[in-house]
Amino acid sequence: MAVLGYLAVTFAQVVLTSGAEDRVRTDAAVVLGAAQWDGAPSPVLRARLEEAHRLYDDGVVPRIVLTGSKQPGDRFTEAYAGYRYLAEQGVPRSALVIVDDGTSTYESLAAARRVLAADGDRTVTLVSDGYHLRRLQGVAGELGLDARVAASGVSASWGDLFRETGLVAVGQVVGYGRMLRHAPS
Repeated sequence: MAVLGYLAVTFAQVVLTSGAEDRVRTDAAVVLGAAQWDGAPSPVLRARLEEAHRLYDDGVVPRIVLTGSKQPGDRFTEAYAGYRYLAEQGVPRSALVIVDDGTSTYESLAAARRVLAADGDRTVTLVSDGYHLRRLQGVAGELGLDARVAASGVSASWGDLFRETGLVAVGQVVGYGRMLRHAPS
C-alpha cells in the first residue's frame, strides 16, 4: 500500500507540474532538445523553442541555452537546429548559446550548467514538455541549479505521464544522476 500511495502522490506531482509556467526573471532559459529533421525542428522541439522565444521577448530571460546532441546519421544537432530556428525568428545570435554535449537529460543539463557557471549564472528557466518538468526540477536541483520551469504546451499521453511518474519516483529515491546519467532523454 505504501508503494501504491507513493506512486499516486508522484503521479499527482507530475500532473500538477505539467502545466507550470514560472515567469520569474532568471539568467537564462534552457531548452531541452527534441528531434530535429535535417536541421528543421520537429513539432515538439518547435513548441519548446517558441516558448523560450516568448520568455525572451517578455524579458523573463536575457539569453537562451539550446541543448541536444544528434542521432547517428544526423547532419545537425538538436541544439543547432534550435539555434537556426530562433535566429530565423529574430532572436539575436548573441542571445543564443549552443550546448550539444550529452545524450541524456542529466548530461545535457550538466553540460548547460557548466556553460552557465562559467558566466556566473545560476538561475534558469527550464523549457520542455509539461510532463517532463517535475523530473527536470529534480535533476536541476541535484546539479545545483536554481530552476524555474515553463511548459511548451505539447499535450502528454497517458503513457508519457506514467513513464515520467516511474522515472520521478525512482529518481527521488536513488537520485537522478545515478538513474539518468546514461538513460535516453
